[in-house]
Amino acid sequence: MQDDQINRRGFLKSSGITALLAGSATAPALPAAQPLTADGRGGRPLRTAVPMDASTEVKLIILDPAHFHAALVQKEMLEGIGKRVSIYAPLDADLLAHLARIEQFNTRADNPTSWELDIHCSPRSLEEMLSARPGNVVVLSGRNRGKIDKIKASLDAGLNVLADKPWIIRGEDLHALEAALDAADRKGVVSYDMMTERYEITTIIQRELVNDPAIFGSIVTTSDGNPAVLMESVHHIMKAVAGVPSLRPLFFFDIQEQGEGLTDVGTHLVDMVQWILFPNQAINYREDIKIVGAKRWATHITAPQFRQVTGTASFPAVLAPYLRGDQFDYYCNNRVDYKIRGAYVRLNVLWNYESPAGVDFYHAVFRGTNARIEIRQGEKEKYRPELYVVPNGPERRAAVLKALREHIERLQGAYPGIGCETSADELRVNIPDRFRVGHEAHFAQVLAQFLKYLKSPESLPAWERPNMIAKYYVTTAGVELGRPA
Repeated sequence: MQDDQINRRGFLKSSGITALLAGSATAPALPAAQPLTADGRGGRPLRTAVPMDASTEVKLIILDPAHFHAALVQKEMLEGIGKRVSIYAPLDADLLAHLARIEQFNTRADNPTSWELDIHCSPRSLEEMLSARPGNVVVLSGRNRGKIDKIKASLDAGLNVLADKPWIIRGEDLHALEAALDAADRKGVVSYDMMTERYEITTIIQRELVNDPAIFGSIVTTSDGNPAVLMESVHHIMKAVAGVPSLRPLFFFDIQEQGEGLTDVGTHLVDMVQWILFPNQAINYREDIKIVGAKRWATHITAPQFRQVTGTASFPAVLAPYLRGDQFDYYCNNRVDYKIRGAYVRLNVLWNYESPAGVDFYHAVFRGTNARIEIRQGEKEKYRPELYVVPNGPERRAAVLKALREHIERLQGAYPGIGCETSADELRVNIPDRFRVGHEAHFAQVLAQFLKYLKSPESLPAWERPNMIAKYYVTTAGVELGRPA
């Protein structure tokens, strides 16, 4: 371990990460790491978990931050979270990128953070974190294939876990997901999936309207060949995070490590279907869900494009099966068709190389017997998500408009200033800009909700567990069905 951590300060300084090192050099040395036992615990006995009562300070442990979402958890400093954060990770580009983002938060002109970091660099990051246990909440993001093992080991150790999606990318790991959730119950700790899209204002209002029978009616279940729910998410390989161009790590392009589109970002779409259609209801994937079709296809990336987004000169050997000359076939696009309690759902998850508008795109349609409730984000909307209500024919327009205005009036307490405007055949919900906080701000909202569950674990809804399992059943089964035999 001493060799692993040698000259840590010099390496980080040479990489431009200097403002975060206060106090790191004085962190006590960890005992030698012990091999993991069969149940994922370290060889040393673990200390008894400390209950998270109202006076307990939340102490974050960032484990193997291989995706920028780990940093976004620290974009804002929330009350109740200690300013000193421990990081356990190999000394590599992922760690340096994470530290650069935290330094950016600490040094920004507007409302800077003041994080202090204890940085522990080692390839045995999980074992050493479990041995030292310097905090009570483990944050995980990236390196998807092995993430569930780290989650379960942390929960077995009596640590709370806040982990970014996806928790699993293979159907064979569904049992491991259930075992991890069992461990959380057994240890009396909280495990939570970062479902940030639940905090997007257009989605929140869409959920409200879909569940108003006077506006929406009921979900269409007829077999007319058109899905009752159609969602499409378009992400882009070239993008910026917190205003800085983001290089993709090489493992991002390895679908065996990162997952295909549906098992990664598609997790949000499956979650939205359940969360919007069946609020506060438990979904049993064995009884309520049937996968009926799926397919996958590639986004073609040239060698110069790959260099641009990774900073590497050539394709790594692990991508050899997907190379055609100087072109890489990145199988990141998926479609899945399934039924949930009789409603036909179609999800499209796409990755294009670069956005023409500098943003990702989202489209979501829910078809009801009275009206269609739809989020659009096209050129007409200036690439900003907007919410529409489209009555099913002129004969329903007056009743739907009346019900919509009444519902919007009821929402004024929570969202003052929300309104609607009419056109010939559709109604548009006007949402004030102050409620459009953006994707990065949603992580602070997720963290705030997680803190409430830490202080009151019994308030974590009982439906979260079965719905999480159902969500990952759809993503993994959909990808497996779409792959060639």
